[in-house]
Amino acid sequence: MICPPQLIPGDTIALVSPAKAIESSYIEFAKNYLEQQGFNVLVGINAAKEYRYFSGTDMDRASDLQWAIDHPDVKAIICNRGGYGAIRLFDLVNWANLLREPKWILGFSDITNFHCLGLKLGIETVHSSMPLNFQENSPESLGSILNVLRGKQNEYIWNSQPSNKTGEATGNVVGGNLSILYSLLGTPYSPNYENAILFIEDVGEQVYHLDRMLWAFRFAGVFDRIAGLIVGGMTDMKDTATPTEWTVEELILEHTKYRSLPIAFEAPVGHISDNRAFICGRKATLTVTENHISFKQ
Repeated sequence: MICPPQLIPGDTIALVSPAKAIESSYIEFAKNYLEQQGFNVLVGINAAKEYRYFSGTDMDRASDLQWAIDHPDVKAIICNRGGYGAIRLFDLVNWANLLREPKWILGFSDITNFHCLGLKLGIETVHSSMPLNFQENSPESLGSILNVLRGKQNEYIWNSQPSNKTGEATGNVVGGNLSILYSLLGTPYSPNYENAILFIEDVGEQVYHLDRMLWAFRFAGVFDRIAGLIVGGMTDMKDTATPTEWTVEELILEHTKYRSLPIAFEAPVGHISDNRAFICGRKATLTVTENHISFKQ
C-alpha cells in the first residue's frame, strides 16, 4: 500500500463536498480549526453549493475532487460530509493522478466508498470525522486526525464489554460504514477481507436490515476470512412496530458464532462524537482482553 507523505506546518489541505449539501458555517469552522493547527486550507469552489440533495451536480462535485487531486500544493483532501453521492463520482474522476502524487483522502459514512476505492488503487486513506461534525467531536477524535496527517501513530484503548470475544489479531485494516460495504459486495470495489481487521459502523438503520446485511457478509464468506472484527457506533438503530427485539451484539455474535476471531464492541469510531481516525489499508494490531481493548496502528 502507498502511504501518502506526512504533512508539516504550512502544508495545504483541501476541503471538498463530494456528496450531500452542507452549510458553509461548518466548512468555515473546519477551515479555521485547521489553520489554527498550522495548515493552509483551500476550499473547493462548489463545496457549499446546492443542487437538489447534493453539493452541486455530479460534474460540480467531481470537478472539485479532481481539482484537489491535481493541485500541486494540496497534501490532504478532507471531505466535508457524507450522506450520499460519492459513488456517483467514481467514473468521473481521473484517479491515476492520485497515484502519481499520493495525498490523503479523509472522511467517513458515505466516504467509505472512497476508502474502498483507495484499497483497490493500493493507496492508504483515512476513515475519520469530517467538518460537518468537527464542532461536536471529542478532542481525541480531532487529535487522531492530526496524528495521521503528521505521521504519528495512534493507539486507542477502551473498556471491554461482556459481549466481546477475546484474542489478538494483526492484519490490514478495512471497513467503514456497513451499508456501503454491503452495497459493494460482489463488485470490483469490495475490499479484500483475507486476514484483515474489519471495522464497521452505521446509523439510522432498521435492526432487521442489519441482520440482512450480516447474512450477506456471512454468505460471501467475509467472516470466514477476517482476522478480527471491530464494531463501532451503531447509532440510532430502529426496530419495527412489531419488534424483533434483537440487539446489535446479539446479531453479530450469531453470525460469527463458529469463528475464532477477536471481536471488540463499542469502539470509538462511527457516527458518534468520539470518532477516531482509522487508516484503511495499513496494518494494525487488535488486542481484546477481559479488561480492555487495544487498537494500535
